[in-house]
Amino acid sequence: MNKKDNIVVIGAGLCGSLLALRLAQRGYKVAMYESRPDLRTTDISAGRSINLALSDRGFKALRLAGVEEKAREICIPMYGRLIHDTEGNTFASNYSGRNGEYINSISRGDLNGILLTEAENHENVTIHFNKKCTSVDIENTIVHFKDYETKEEFSVNADVVFGTDGAGSILRKSYYLERKFLFSYSQNYLTHGYKELEIPADALGKHQISKDHLHIWPRGKYMLIALPNLDGSFTVTLFLSYDEGEYNFNNLTTEEKITEFFEKEFPDALKLIPSIKDEFFNNPTGALGTVKCSPWSYKGNTLLMGDAAHAIVPFYGQGMNASFEDVTVFDEILDRCDGSWEEVFKEYQKQRKEDTDAIADLAIDNYYEMRDHVANPLFKQKRKIEMDLESNFPTEYFSKYSMVTFNDEISYSKAMKKGRAQDKALLNLIADNEVITSLDMTKEELAVVLKKVQEETNEILEEDKVAGLK
Repeated sequence: MNKKDNIVVIGAGLCGSLLALRLAQRGYKVAMYESRPDLRTTDISAGRSINLALSDRGFKALRLAGVEEKAREICIPMYGRLIHDTEGNTFASNYSGRNGEYINSISRGDLNGILLTEAENHENVTIHFNKKCTSVDIENTIVHFKDYETKEEFSVNADVVFGTDGAGSILRKSYYLERKFLFSYSQNYLTHGYKELEIPADALGKHQISKDHLHIWPRGKYMLIALPNLDGSFTVTLFLSYDEGEYNFNNLTTEEKITEFFEKEFPDALKLIPSIKDEFFNNPTGALGTVKCSPWSYKGNTLLMGDAAHAIVPFYGQGMNASFEDVTVFDEILDRCDGSWEEVFKEYQKQRKEDTDAIADLAIDNYYEMRDHVANPLFKQKRKIEMDLESNFPTEYFSKYSMVTFNDEISYSKAMKKGRAQDKALLNLIADNEVITSLDMTKEELAVVLKKVQEETNEILEEDKVAGLK
């Protein structure tokens, strides 16, 4: 590794911007290329999530780069889910039983803009917009681009290339097209897609429903969620099958059909979305997919990072946080390794791959939980016990959600293994009537429950280990 190496970062989204900023802070020279216009001066949000959930792993990376406080200034805390049924009734489910633990709704564009500006403030960073990467010669680290404004094609010679160009990564595509090495790749889509709508602010510019929650309308085969924005609006996302069921994206083709669907399934939300027809027809329908691949690097000259290496579905609110944690882990490895880029890249994948696979699987799990289970009485009982345990034993018990979202010292893979075992243990206790959730338990009674959960969790983990599942 050499501070004078010519480093090219493909993609100036959230991960690429943070990576470029951190590399610049370490003294490296970075040129970043982005296919879209500068989002600080042009609205390019169409088809992409307008707001995202930022939590502890993301904040840890932003803190490392010195921009945590700027990010917090544009955050809206969400303390839990607010579940809406078809009758218009709601019930809240906190994210944590501990005080001060919550996730944050944040504008994708505003956060990306902060990172771009911070990176651009370093003289060893240059950012080139409207430059579409068309291919990468991975053997010779030559990156080919097309300028969207001049229509000219050009090439850039690099010493090191980072592909932070998202789920449709051109660098990743070059890996399997060039056939220079054995490259494993999978891209799996859910049968559901998504479409974004909006609940506008009221006449006074205020939020029409609670801004302190992530709102969910779970309906089994489909789901609506809403996250608050600083301007008083909510970004609403409909998750719906493309072609299955009574209602799907393929048959919601008329205003009458759309209105019928929302009146039946989301009547309270419909009253808050005045331009449902125009938004439904004009806003694109997005796909929901998971990307897994290996290896992430080639000859120590190129490296995939963020969604380019491990795109996930959005249902754990960890896509951005996982990509930011990539930068944290990579930075820690740079502190330890003073050898070649190849050594750093191999160590990075060795340390990171298991965790990114784990959060991908957890995101799929949470999709079904949010869609099918959050309104289930058994699920509500389990969450009540978890909240009581976290409230009374804040340092001894962490739910799976808390381990993933609020404890950045626990890896995703460990959180998945232990969290799944805990869930199974709790559900077994409830099913066997060893826990009475209809009554408020004393701390002493909860201590007995905690001990039982810990014992059964350890037994399940040991059984998984023996079975070769750990």
